[in-house]
Amino acid sequence: MSDLTIPTHNQSKIHSTIVIMSGKGGVGKSSVTGLLAVELNRRGYRVGILDADITGPSIAKMFGRSNHQAYGTEDGIFPLESDKGIKLMSINFLLPQDDSPVVWRAPLINSALRQFWTDVIWGELDFLLLDLPPGTGDVPLTVFQSFAPQGVIMVTTPQDLVAMIVKKAYHMARTMHVPILGLVENMSYITCPDCGRRIDLFGEGKTAALGAELGVEFLGSLPLNPEIAALCDQGRIEDVAPHFLGGWVDSLPERTGLLGG
Repeated sequence: MSDLTIPTHNQSKIHSTIVIMSGKGGVGKSSVTGLLAVELNRRGYRVGILDADITGPSIAKMFGRSNHQAYGTEDGIFPLESDKGIKLMSINFLLPQDDSPVVWRAPLINSALRQFWTDVIWGELDFLLLDLPPGTGDVPLTVFQSFAPQGVIMVTTPQDLVAMIVKKAYHMARTMHVPILGLVENMSYITCPDCGRRIDLFGEGKTAALGAELGVEFLGSLPLNPEIAALCDQGRIEDVAPHFLGGWVDSLPERTGLLGG
């Protein structure tokens, strides 16, 4: 695998690369990626997001950067920055409009992804988060083989079908020898706005049991929160209340080698 690793731009210094993935679409993986970036940024870390979902990007909109364009020089491409200084790179920044389709076959998609790694001038980052598309196809394979990430966070929801498909992503990461940092169960429940009671919309979550079965840490459950969905739609994800993800975020620097490594 080391023979396939490619270097970042010579003006980039990335200490920890974390992949956020799920075998299934529609689990809120991009939202978790954005929220994790916000939480790490609030803790004082230098953070970037590479939107690796080339045909279905959403990071630009969450951070209020719809219809913005990246710029470059002969040295490379410069990422955009969010209001709070999170560096962002998405195929949307290279398209005429956000709704311009990317109708590419896998070789072109992989080429663009590699360029985001080698040609983008990220500067020095403590964390680069990669928001992957669903599945276990070409893009995750390219990321695992060529980018040598420090770890993977897997996002799931309470349904049995999703858990089954997440197992495929788990086995892929294990096969590629990429450490699995933990499982996050998204859309786990809603909180009644009148009485505060927890309602398990999709039944009792099984991600904790799945983690025990696979030997992977269960990082926690996240509610289905209409307010957060609205903030993401408005490009204001950085206005989400602090500590929404929980205390597990504090362990990432040590677990990915940023501290004591």
